[in-house]
Amino acid sequence: MKTKPNSSRMYGIMVLYEMQTDFLLRALDGIAEEDAQKRLDTKANHIAWITGSVVHGRYFLAKSFGIDLKSTTGELFADNKGIVDDATYPSLAEFREDWAQISPLLEEALTQASDDKLEEKLTMPGMEITLFEMISFTSYREANCIGQIALWRRLLDYPGMNYM
Repeated sequence: MKTKPNSSRMYGIMVLYEMQTDFLLRALDGIAEEDAQKRLDTKANHIAWITGSVVHGRYFLAKSFGIDLKSTTGELFADNKGIVDDATYPSLAEFREDWAQISPLLEEALTQASDDKLEEKLTMPGMEITLFEMISFTSYREANCIGQIALWRRLLDYPGMNYM
């Protein structure tokens, strides 16, 4: 781990954060743009949508720390919007740029977070959770989405994801 977090509660999450920051890029490595938009005649979310939703998740979480940057790829993901049939999603290169912009800023904020900050309440439609719970969920979801992209790699005849 690059920097020990202020809150001991964040240690495991920060280990995952660093891995997932790299793993998303590895999962996308070598994927052709046209393949990123393929759904293979299913209702499944394609690679471009999965990637954009993960990127959007980091931007959303960053707002809780006062980082109010806007991604260049976020409009199709506003308000947790699901995949839009027949929409053309941004390129993987654009998602990578947004990922590179937000990831170090959010990493710093997560590392610096105090226990008091982690207990702040977030109110969403139908629920109230702590910031720590939202961070935990976001970490879980990122791992899940990276796994989905890794599966798509195989379904689209790409080599398996390289973790090293």
